[in-house]
Amino acid sequence: MAKWGEGDPRWIVEERPDATNVNNWHWTEKNASPWSEERIKELFNNIAVQTNIADLKITGVDKCEGEACANNRKGKLIFFYEWDLVFNWEGKLNGGSGINHCGTIKVPNLSEENEMSDLDIQVNLKDPDEEGELLRQIMLKEGKLLVRDQLGKYVASLKQEFSRGMILPKKEDVKPDQIKNLSSGFNKKVSMSPVVSNEKKVVGLKIDTTSINQTHKFQCTAEDFYNALTRIEMVTAFTRGHVKLDAAKGGKFELFGGNITGTFEELVPNKKIVKQWRYKQWPDGHHSLVTITIDQKNDHTEVILSQSGVPSAEAEVTRNNWDRYYWQAMKQAFGFGAIFGDM
Repeated sequence: MAKWGEGDPRWIVEERPDATNVNNWHWTEKNASPWSEERIKELFNNIAVQTNIADLKITGVDKCEGEACANNRKGKLIFFYEWDLVFNWEGKLNGGSGINHCGTIKVPNLSEENEMSDLDIQVNLKDPDEEGELLRQIMLKEGKLLVRDQLGKYVASLKQEFSRGMILPKKEDVKPDQIKNLSSGFNKKVSMSPVVSNEKKVVGLKIDTTSINQTHKFQCTAEDFYNALTRIEMVTAFTRGHVKLDAAKGGKFELFGGNITGTFEELVPNKKIVKQWRYKQWPDGHHSLVTITIDQKNDHTEVILSQSGVPSAEAEVTRNNWDRYYWQAMKQAFGFGAIFGDM
């Protein structure tokens, strides 16, 4: 045991002013999705498009699917958001037939990776005719500017709202009567659907199992990919949550709020990872065997996943979760990218 004052500050519990986060070291996270949905609906509720040619407005949100969260890692704020949005619009041409035309505005990928000026904004018309097409063209020119402006307000308010309480002061900066007001918010738990049942599982039943095999290509070296699955800071980055990880033979791991657990069976640096792997939804005590083979090519790294012992009823969910919570999350977090033709 290190003497007082000589230990790693990450482990000196007594120095935590709010008994939660030592010197802002740990990854803390706030779920911003519900707030974001309400904020986006507020920003796009009956807003007029400024033009002298027509009476146009965006009437509301038709679709708002995605997620958003705010993270603090070692005192640095990081915001993640990804939304698929559809807005409704309507309008009449000044001096025209008086017919009210309507349509939709689609924003398929609002995320922190895209600048507002680069957003793909699509304007569609419900019942095409000459007058309606003219209105659609006006929406393309003026409405897109309004959409970008409103989404810019959303991002700005997201960062302002969810910066509060994320960077916690050190003990010497906190007055005693302030401690009770410190809070890092609630932590978002990334759960791999379907939702874990509270029903007690029976051990000893015969389970019908199957295997999953996947091949993917990544724009990185074999070493980079291996590190992304074995270094705790990199696993934390792409899973966006608290991680327990001992990357050694016999070492245990726990990811996604305890939904994924297991033990490393074999580790060949930059070549292969073999582990006992289970999803919390599965019957108690049941594990699958995951083998990840890493093969560096001239211009990419090929990764082959082989997973045996997957409960047949959970095969499709497990396959989809590998794609979403591992491969796509890693590409987004580290820029490994997708290669053309990667399926």
